[in-house]
Amino acid sequence: MTLRAQPLPVPNDWDRRGLPAWAYHSPALFELEAEEIFLTHWQVVGHLSDIPAKGDWLSFDMLGERALIMRGRDGVVRAFHNQCRHRGARLTDGGQGHCRGALVCPFHGWVYNTDGSLRGPARPDTFGEMDTSKFGLIPIELEVWQGFLFIRFHPGPQPAPAQMMAAFEPDFADYRATSLLPAGAAPWQTELEVNWKSVRDVDNEGYHVAMAHPALQDLYGPNYRDEVFARGLSHSIGTFGDRPGRRWSVRNYVKLAPEQAWLPPHLRKSWTYYGFFPNAVFAFTPESAQYYQDIPVSTGLTSQRGRLYRRPDEDRPTRIARYLAQRIDQQTSVEDRQLSIWSNESMQSRAFAGFHLSDLEYGVRRLHDELRLRLPILNCADRPEEARMRKLNEIMTLEITQDQED
Repeated sequence: MTLRAQPLPVPNDWDRRGLPAWAYHSPALFELEAEEIFLTHWQVVGHLSDIPAKGDWLSFDMLGERALIMRGRDGVVRAFHNQCRHRGARLTDGGQGHCRGALVCPFHGWVYNTDGSLRGPARPDTFGEMDTSKFGLIPIELEVWQGFLFIRFHPGPQPAPAQMMAAFEPDFADYRATSLLPAGAAPWQTELEVNWKSVRDVDNEGYHVAMAHPALQDLYGPNYRDEVFARGLSHSIGTFGDRPGRRWSVRNYVKLAPEQAWLPPHLRKSWTYYGFFPNAVFAFTPESAQYYQDIPVSTGLTSQRGRLYRRPDEDRPTRIARYLAQRIDQQTSVEDRQLSIWSNESMQSRAFAGFHLSDLEYGVRRLHDELRLRLPILNCADRPEEARMRKLNEIMTLEITQDQED
């Protein structure tokens, strides 16, 4: 089975420059990115299998907003702002958990049903005439696609995940994504002292794989390619054969990984990656799957989080293969983090003269184009005044809108 949509061709004569260096360390731009990119675009927060039982919940924090995703007593999964309607206290603490019967605010004891409705405040006689139906938890947009959970804090321009990811739906269906189960107790999380775009710049091209990732190069050899799609989507695939690797993890993975006969032939010996704008990636091997994403914390700090999943019928050989694949992937992640640090450092140097991208790095340019589309201020080669950043972006957005209407 092949992808239903065709990737974008690399133009013969395209602008090989990337974003200007100032875009990686501007606090005013970071505020615009938070409001216009992250809070108005879909974020993956987990999988249905992470909350299988009624009363199970997940939490997700980003840029001052807090989300609570819960499976209600009626079996329906909903998302809410994780704050009590009384004083705004956090209702749940931690990454995930289980609620036996109701949510009780730890501050003053307000009680909420698992569908978000207010069961009642503590000391109701002290609130006068109070319509409890108006004090339920505030809902957040939630979409489920191929078993994965997506939320969006504020309305925005991005289509629903099912529409966004339609090109990749055949592969997700072939991987039986809806039947995945968590492979660990909780999502992993780490922090990196770089701008979030420096992380995405590294992850959006495979030009560096041969040089910077010896284990992946040992596994794939030349059998790796990137494909770029519209709306900031990308697809990368590396295939391996029976050639024994030189490195311990690769050699044993190739030797011991059982062929998953239920997969179509083109996925049985492939590692595939599906990039989702602005900051998430879904990665599949024949025996496992994961998502990971880059959450901006500040101009120079990024939180990386993700979760690994396994097959529901995993046998011992497949579990061993998953372990070996995870070893390879963990080493690759360490290498990418170092590349992100070096790349981010260069943005502070006066000697940095801008990007000059290879055709193999067209995905970086497309990512930057998507950002420019939503924040026209990024078309400025020279750094605008911080105090005027928001106003200038509004003016440029209005000018573009008027030109399109004309």
